[in-house]
Amino acid sequence: MAYKLITANRNYSSWSLRPWVLMKALGIPFEDQIVLFEPENYDNFRKFAPNGQVPCLKDGDRTIWDSLAIVEYLAERHEGVWPSDERARTWARCAAAEMHGGFGALRNICPMNIGVRAKLHHVEPDLQRNIDRIGELFAEGLDRFGGPWLAGDYFCAVDAFYAPVAYRVRSFALQIGAKGQAWVDHIIDHPAMREWEKQALSEPYREIGHEEEIAAVATVTADYRS
Repeated sequence: MAYKLITANRNYSSWSLRPWVLMKALGIPFEDQIVLFEPENYDNFRKFAPNGQVPCLKDGDRTIWDSLAIVEYLAERHEGVWPSDERARTWARCAAAEMHGGFGALRNICPMNIGVRAKLHHVEPDLQRNIDRIGELFAEGLDRFGGPWLAGDYFCAVDAFYAPVAYRVRSFALQIGAKGQAWVDHIIDHPAMREWEKQALSEPYREIGHEEEIAAVATVTADYRS
């Protein structure tokens, strides 16, 4: 039976993007189901995910929730999810775990909104630390494993975990250094990312909470959504 991946809005849902872009990039087939955000998501999302959140992967009668759990489930069944080289794989897992559990200031202050370009009112110290760490992390991966992807010469799970960061860097013009910016430009140009972005820009739906998050911290300078 084919996988079913349940995700939310293309424009906003950074957690959804991770397994979606990974499966697309690796050619892992799946049924794509979108459930839009609502003012109160929990009860509706609980119909398919026990934690009331997206993404959620269905594999027959199995339900796998949380982006990291989905990636590890896929890694047990498909080659290429993590690097084959042990050193690169160890680094990639550490970096992905750091993204999964950290960077709270970046998440809260710079929400993913693919169609928007915005100028932050100011950069708080916690956010600057997150930006600096991301630049450091990207440069480390590219230097150690030769690029053009974070852990070597092909797209893997660690790139998928930082894919939403690429959109945040672009939307808010975050300065992460030349090496980090090169990776951002490279991943945004990936066919799977272009497909996701095309869908995001064509979405007519606006979720007021996500829009208000940006308005509270930045001045919107452009909006490329239809």
